[in-house]
Amino acid sequence: MKISVYWHTLRHLKPGQLYERLWFRFCLPKPDFRPAPCLRVFMGEWVSPAQRQISLLSPSTFCFLNETHTLDDVGWDDRGLDKLWRYNLHYFDDLNARDGYLRCDWHVALLKRWVAENYPGFGNGWEPYPTSLRIVNWVKWKLAGNVLPDVCVQSLAMQARWLSKRLEQHLLGNHLFANAKALVFAGVFFAGGEADIYLEQGLSIINRELSEQVLPDGGNFERSTMYHGIFLEDVLDLINIAQVYPGCIDVKVVEGWRETAGRMLSWMIGMVHPDGQIALFNDAAFYVAPEPAELFVYAERLGLHGAEPVTNVRWQLQHWPESGYIRLNSPGAVALLDVAPVGPDYLPGHAHADTLSFELSLFDQRVVVNGGTSRYGLGPERLRERQTVSHSTVEVAGQSSSEVWGGFRVARRAYPFDFESSQEHELLSVTCSHDGYTRLPNKPIHRREWVMDSSGLLVTDLVVGGEYSAVARYILHPAVQVAEAGENEWLLVLPRGENVHIKVLTGRAKLEPANYAPEFGRVLPTHCLAVSLAEGLARTQLIWH
Repeated sequence: MKISVYWHTLRHLKPGQLYERLWFRFCLPKPDFRPAPCLRVFMGEWVSPAQRQISLLSPSTFCFLNETHTLDDVGWDDRGLDKLWRYNLHYFDDLNARDGYLRCDWHVALLKRWVAENYPGFGNGWEPYPTSLRIVNWVKWKLAGNVLPDVCVQSLAMQARWLSKRLEQHLLGNHLFANAKALVFAGVFFAGGEADIYLEQGLSIINRELSEQVLPDGGNFERSTMYHGIFLEDVLDLINIAQVYPGCIDVKVVEGWRETAGRMLSWMIGMVHPDGQIALFNDAAFYVAPEPAELFVYAERLGLHGAEPVTNVRWQLQHWPESGYIRLNSPGAVALLDVAPVGPDYLPGHAHADTLSFELSLFDQRVVVNGGTSRYGLGPERLRERQTVSHSTVEVAGQSSSEVWGGFRVARRAYPFDFESSQEHELLSVTCSHDGYTRLPNKPIHRREWVMDSSGLLVTDLVVGGEYSAVARYILHPAVQVAEAGENEWLLVLPRGENVHIKVLTGRAKLEPANYAPEFGRVLPTHCLAVSLAEGLARTQLIWH
């Protein structure tokens, strides 16, 4: 690995992150076995939260990330399994999943087994992030009317004590926010001075992080639609528990959370395709966060109204300027465009080299997609899914627009500039450039224009600076059938029979194999239309009217 790659990765970190990483690694607290504080009496009503997918298939059989294992066979910390799978094993999401009451006996046995088999402070289950999610899930399960065994109440207190000394200040972002949320839950669930310390600690972090991690336009600052959903659930859960324990959290603080949740809902509504699922920008996959419809209904139950999905029946251009995404609506069509930075400079761990990529739905069916995310960790497949080649945008000289490496690292990264947009009746236009390839000799710039009108969508790509090979890729959804219809012309047949014509007006096109990963652990073969730029220019027209 080149020294320059490390330099361009590390130079963006906040000064405290390096110190916090060393502190986190070498300063390990001791488990605190004191008896649990008394439980606080709750006076309000717990609202049914967003429900997740069922993951507990039998008393000890789990399906996470489309991979099934039995606890009796793999145990709690089998290093032969992906770390994310092991993390999920310790979250206890199934406590609050669909039809959870049917598995109540399984849940009680599993709760007791976790306490008996996971010694405090050791293993994946005691790392801060799974500890945070588990604390919240156990409290939510108890507030839903279930009886939390005494050994679990004691364990819950120990987990809160441990977490309060293991905050992920070195990672920041959604991990630190999840830590703070768990401390708030523990702080109101228990009573007394110890609990008040957790509550104050959690609220202090949330007060600091919320305005940074939720941008003014409502988008999450990591620019991942999936993490936006996770974060939105976090904010809704905080509003929910504040209602259960009135007086514990200042009313003005809760009002601020409600205002933030409203902006986040509006953003998410705009970034959902007509099929009801999220667009796949940066690290994103279905069924990790609660489904958008679940979040919208949850918000309604909390009194946050207006969470109605966008209908693509009128001409409309929506721009979220701080997060950097665009939605183009026309009758029968929705295009979602990425004119965003890859994420906050000090936290690009979930970034892909997808700048100026886009997704397109026609007649409520996905047609042009990004490659998605099937896994975390290290390895060639994780790297490939983050590279530009796996996105519907332009690759120059076989390079990625941002230097993604490792599992969650980015060195030099693309920054968008010269953004322009306009809407004139039935004509929507967006233009933007990025500098991600200026690390190459002659500093090439990629500029892309999308024009949607009554006939369809025209995409123009221009690469200026040097004479480089460049390819604009249009990854097609696996359900779309594609056939050559003439020189530089292609016919797409959608699942319900509609036809879409693609004409490459400038450049040379060919069909290539590609992958589509809409879920973790699920990779589907598909096709990609690869358009080679001619003298730095490509013009591709999609016609559906």
